[in-house]
Amino acid sequence: MVADPERPVVALVLAGGTGSRLYPASRADRPKQFLSLLGDDSLLSRTVERAREFADDVVVSTRPSFADEVPDHAPDAEVVVEPAAKDTGPALVYATHRIRELVGDCVVVVLPSDHRVDGDFADVMRRGARVASETDSLVTFGVEPTRPDTGYGYIEPGASRGDYAPVAAFHEKPDAETAREYVDAGHYWNAGIFAWTPDALLRAARDSPLSELVTRLGAGVDAAEAFADVPEVSIDYGVMEGTREAVVVPAAFEWDDLGSWDAFERVVGRDEDGTVDVGDVTVRTVDAVDNVVAGDGKHVSLVGVSDLAVVTWDDRVLVVPKERAQDVRTLVNELKRRGEF
Repeated sequence: MVADPERPVVALVLAGGTGSRLYPASRADRPKQFLSLLGDDSLLSRTVERAREFADDVVVSTRPSFADEVPDHAPDAEVVVEPAAKDTGPALVYATHRIRELVGDCVVVVLPSDHRVDGDFADVMRRGARVASETDSLVTFGVEPTRPDTGYGYIEPGASRGDYAPVAAFHEKPDAETAREYVDAGHYWNAGIFAWTPDALLRAARDSPLSELVTRLGAGVDAAEAFADVPEVSIDYGVMEGTREAVVVPAAFEWDDLGSWDAFERVVGRDEDGTVDVGDVTVRTVDAVDNVVAGDGKHVSLVGVSDLAVVTWDDRVLVVPKERAQDVRTLVNELKRRGEF
């Protein structure tokens, strides 16, 4: 299947977050999408490179404080600056509205900037773009699970219609037992990758908490004014879970959300004692196994510990059990309250 030749495909790369769970590498002035954690290229650069394999144009959506740095990682990409950081719901409504102004009738494929993928990615994106164009639906891509993971949301599909299926339900991050039930039932991981025409998204958003934003943008209200009093809401909560127009396209490629330090043990090779080195770090160990160690030109020694993430960046050090890596977000919230993030 090829993309609809009548509609260009625009890849919209989300690069407005900070990536708080990758603290202290990620900080308020240094978001994770600008970090080079899997080699020489930043996460944003890698995502844009993938996008160019299937898209006619690439647009990067970011916040004002990051906008000047985006061209260093995404040369020749159009940059859309969110008037305010209010989660993915307002960001995607605004960016999709701007893409329609810039390009006209098209299909928008939304890519987070912090994913690692391998396999037949471009063809799956083309398939999803075609489904979005032909059905006028909101397409979400469902990754086939390789394990019962509690860190991801799940998509329950309805009866297959060939290349896609209606979404029967979205499920929040489950406990371990429920995750096993979801995998056994054939549910997909919710990868946060989408495809839609601008008309389809803005129509669905009119029947959501973002309806006022759509109205203001359609009336030509200044962007900053349009964002005033708009709720902070994700696209999943704000639009996808409330619409009857959502469909899921299965994605068979290898995928991982690099949102927390424990994720790197799934995508980075281990040394002889099971240590995973991330960034520029030299590690020495004595009776220490199965740890994730990350740093920016640091030398780290571990003795008699296991199953930890040890991260040293700038003048900061983080030590956390891998099984609690998601809780770094709670720490960052406290640091923000203290003005230390």
